[in-house]
Amino acid sequence: MGHLYQNKKVLNRVKRIQGQINAVETALNHKEKSCIDVLQQVAAIKGAVNGLMNELIEAHLREHVISDTPTANEEELQTFIQLLKRYA
Repeated sequence: MGHLYQNKKVLNRVKRIQGQINAVETALNHKEKSCIDVLQQVAAIKGAVNGLMNELIEAHLREHVISDTPTANEEELQTFIQLLKRYA
C-alpha cells in the first residue's frame, strides 16, 4: 500500500488512535480513574481501529482491484464497502 504514504486522512486517523492509546496508558497510571472511563476509552479505540481498517480496505480496493478492472461497477463497489462497514 505504498500509495497511502501521502494519504493525510489515514495518517490523521493513526495519530488520533495513538493519542487515544496514550490516554488509556495515562488513565491506567492514575488510581482515581474508574474502570468505566478506561473501558469507554478502549471502546473508542476499537471503533477508531475498525474505521481505519475500513478505510484501508476501501483504498486497497480502489487502487489495486478496481483500477485494474476496466469494467468496474461503482455501484457494486459501494454495496460491498457498505457491507464491510456493517460487519467489520
